[in-house]
Amino acid sequence: MSALSPRVLLRLEGLAVLALACAAFHALGASWLTFGVLFLAPDLSMVAFLAGSKAGARTYNAAHTYFLPAALAAAGWFGHFPALVPLSVIWAAHIGFDRLLGYGLKYETAFKDTHLGRV
Repeated sequence: MSALSPRVLLRLEGLAVLALACAAFHALGASWLTFGVLFLAPDLSMVAFLAGSKAGARTYNAAHTYFLPAALAAAGWFGHFPALVPLSVIWAAHIGFDRLLGYGLKYETAFKDTHLGRV
């Protein structure tokens, strides 16, 4: 694996998102206990794989893309629901952490088939 291969760049991107999300969470003054309790919550989406790899991949991918936490942050910010913003930051931090570790979006073929390679 070369120093700047797509796999390395995607992991560095995950590290950047994780670091920025943690900095944002700190700046929000939110509870780190809440962060710890909810950090792995997006992984509950793996339960959908019990319904098959197609349903599992779709559910897992929906919970592991940045679109939904960004939408939640926008709803919190522009909708004047400030409690949603820290939740969106925790969610984004989780996704960044997953990417840092090499966990990617799932293909419908198998749980271990991801856009970052086979886990």
